[in-house]
Amino acid sequence: MSTAQQVPDILSPEFAADPYPAYRVMRETAPLIWHEATKSYIVSRYEDVERVFKDKAGEFTTDNYAWQLEPVHGKTILQLSGREHAVRRALVAPAFRGSDLERKFLPVIERNSRELIDGFRHTGSADLVADYATRFPVNVIADMLGLDKTDHPRFHRWYTAVIAFLGNLSGDPGVTAAGERTRVEFAEYMLPIIRERRENPGDDLLSVLCAAEVDGVRMSDEDVKAFCSLLLAAGGETTDKAIAGIFANLLRHPDQLAAVRADRSLIPRAFAETLRFTPPVHMIMRQSATEVELSGGTVPAGATVTCLIGAANRDERRYADPDRFDVFRDDLTTTTAFSAAADHLAFALGRHFCVGALLAKAEVEIGVGQLLDAMPDVRLADGFEPAEQGVFTRGPQSLPVRFTPVKG
Repeated sequence: MSTAQQVPDILSPEFAADPYPAYRVMRETAPLIWHEATKSYIVSRYEDVERVFKDKAGEFTTDNYAWQLEPVHGKTILQLSGREHAVRRALVAPAFRGSDLERKFLPVIERNSRELIDGFRHTGSADLVADYATRFPVNVIADMLGLDKTDHPRFHRWYTAVIAFLGNLSGDPGVTAAGERTRVEFAEYMLPIIRERRENPGDDLLSVLCAAEVDGVRMSDEDVKAFCSLLLAAGGETTDKAIAGIFANLLRHPDQLAAVRADRSLIPRAFAETLRFTPPVHMIMRQSATEVELSGGTVPAGATVTCLIGAANRDERRYADPDRFDVFRDDLTTTTAFSAAADHLAFALGRHFCVGALLAKAEVEIGVGQLLDAMPDVRLADGFEPAEQGVFTRGPQSLPVRFTPVKG
C-alpha cells in the first residue's frame, strides 16, 4: 500500500496541468494509494479498474452515489442495484438504442448540429468548444426531452454546477452550495413540466419516460426528474469534451485527420481512440462491499475506491505505445467500443455501463461529419496549442480554428 506522499497528488496544480506522467508513476510504483484528502483508495491499473467496474463477484457497489450524486440529482438509477436497478434501466434504456434512437432522435441530432454550424460556416473561423461542443449535446437533450431550447443558458449553468460538484475533490463549500442549489432550481423547473406531460403526452423522450412501464412499475415524477438531471449533466459534459477532444487529437495529427476526412467510417475509430487517449471523465468512484485484494494491497469493506480511467486507459500492460494517439491501433476494438463489452473504460463497464453510449456515438458521428463537410481545410488558429483542463472531467476549454468557407 502506498501513500499519496510518494506520487504526485491528484489535487496538486502539477497534476491538473498534466496528469499523464503522474498516472504512469502510479501504475508502475503505487497501483493502490490511500488518499487522505478524499478519504479514498486510488486505483490506476487497467486490470484493477476493469475488475471494479465489471464487479463479477459482487465486491463493489454504487452506494457512494448517495453522497456524491444524490445532493445534486436526487436519487438516480446509478444508486440502485439488483432487481430495482434492472427494472429502472429497462424503463429508460429502449429510448437510447435501436429503432427509437434512429427514428426519433437522429433527425434531432442532425438538425441541432446543422443549426450551430450555420452560425459560423460562412465566417472562416470558430471556437469549436464555445461555438459548438458546449452547446450541441445540451441542445440535443433539451430537444429530445421536448424542453425549450431558449432555456439553454440555464441548462448549461446547471450542468456546469453539477459537474463542478462531482469534481469538488477538495471540498470547496461554495461549489457544494451551488450544486445543491441547482437541484432545487432544476426541480422547480422540471416538475411542473413533467406533470403537464403526463396530462398531455407527446412524442418526446420526456413523455416516453412518463409513460414507460415494466412489470407494473412506472417512474415517479421524482424518478423522471432525477433521470433528466443526470442526462443533462452526464450527456452534456461528456459529449462536449469528447467532440472537443476528437478535434484536438486529429488537428495535432494531420495525417490521421486527412484519413478520417477521406473515410468517414473512421469517425467511430477516432471516437473510440479519443475515449481511450483523452477520456472526458477521468475518475469514477465505487464503494467496496467486502475486503478486496487489488494490485498493491487490500481495500477494506465500506471504503470509497477512486478508479482512474485516465490512467487505466494508458496502461502499457493493456495497450501498445499507450501515450500515442492512433486511430488505426489494433488493440482497441471499435465494434464493441460503445457497448458493455468495450475494451476501453471511458463508459465504465458492467451493469452500470453508460446508458447513453450509443446516443453519444450518434452525436459524434453526425457532428464530426458535418463539421468536416463545413470546414474542409480546418486547422488550428495560428500559434494555438490545445490544452486540456480539469481533474474529474477533462478536455480543451477552447479550440479556435480557421478554415476556408465552403461556397454554396
